Amino acid sequence: MDEIFGRRDMIAPAKLKELSVKSDLRGFVQVGSHLGALVLSGSALLLTWGTLWVVPVFMIHGILINFLYAGQHELSHWTVFRTKGFNEFFGRVFGFVLFYPRDFDQVQHFAHHRYTQNWERDGELGRKRYTLSSYLLWVLGPTYWYTRVRRILRFSLGIITEPYLPESRRPGLAREARWHLAGYAIIAAVSVLTRSSLALELWLLPMAVMKPVHQLQNTIEHLGLPHIDTITQNTRSTRTNALMRWLGWNMQYHTAHHAFPGVPCYRLPGLHHEIFVARNSTPPTMSYLAFQCAVLRAFWNGRTEADYPDDVMWISDEADFVPEAPRLRPPAKV
Repeated sequence: MDEIFGRRDMIAPAKLKELSVKSDLRGFVQVGSHLGALVLSGSALLLTWGTLWVVPVFMIHGILINFLYAGQHELSHWTVFRTKGFNEFFGRVFGFVLFYPRDFDQVQHFAHHRYTQNWERDGELGRKRYTLSSYLLWVLGPTYWYTRVRRILRFSLGIITEPYLPESRRPGLAREARWHLAGYAIIAAVSVLTRSSLALELWLLPMAVMKPVHQLQNTIEHLGLPHIDTITQNTRSTRTNALMRWLGWNMQYHTAHHAFPGVPCYRLPGLHHEIFVARNSTPPTMSYLAFQCAVLRAFWNGRTEADYPDDVMWISDEADFVPEAPRLRPPAKV
C-alpha cells in the first residue's frame, strides 16, 4: 500500500519523503488516546447503567468503538507505526472487534485505492446503486451489519466470489474468517456459562446502535463524485472540527490521503496544506450535515444513484454548483 496514486508534481519529492516518515511514538499516542478514551467511556457505562446518564455515555462509547475503523484503516496501510508488527497486531484486534477481518480489509481497500470509483474494480463499490431506501438502510446500519456478518460466515465456508479478491489470497481469507468465528464463539460460550452480559453492554449493543454516526464518514468520501481516475475530483474531504478529526484519525483529509496513501494519518494536515492550501487549491469538500441533506434531496421523488451520470459531480454544496439533471428513464411499457 506504499504506492503513490497522486501526481508527483503535486508536491516536492523531499517534502513527500519528510511527510511519509512513520513514528512508533506518534503511533502509540494515536492508538493510546483512542483506546484510553474507550476505557474511560466503558468504565462510565458500567457505572451509569440503570440511570439516565447511561444514554449519553452509551452513545459516546458506541461512537468510539465504531471509529476504531479509522484506526484499522490506517493500520492496514502500515502507516501508524514504524514497526510493522505493531500495525499488524492492533489491526487484527480492531478488525476482530469490528467484524471486519484485517486481511480482507487490506485486499479490499487496496483495490479501492488502485481503482477508486471504478464500478467493476473498486473494492468498495461491490454493491447495487443506491435508492433512497437502500441508502438509509446502509447509513442506519441494518444492511451494513448484515453484509459484515454474512461475509464472515460465507468466507468461513470457502464461498468467496468477490472479483477483486485474487485467487491466491482466498484460502488465507477463508482461514481468517474461521479464526474470527472461533473467537466469537468462545466469547458467546463464556458469556452464557458465566451469565454475563458484558459483551452485549460494552461491545455489541453500543457498536450496533451508534453505527449511523460512523456512516457519516463512510458515505461522504466518494458518493456523488465522478467515476473517473482523477484523485482530486473523485475523492471528497470533510469540513469538520478538531474533535472529529481526532476521532476519525484525520481521514477527513481524504483527498490528500488518496493522493499519497503512504503518508501517516498524523501527518495528513501537513500533506493537505502542501498539495492544496499552499497552491490555493481546494478538493471537493463538504460538511457531514450538508452532504447528508444533499444526498436525501438527490434521492427524493424516486430518483436513484443510477439516474445520475457517472462522469459528473452530482453532490456538492458549492455556491455556484448546478447539479446535473438526472437521466431520463425510458417510459414504462404498458
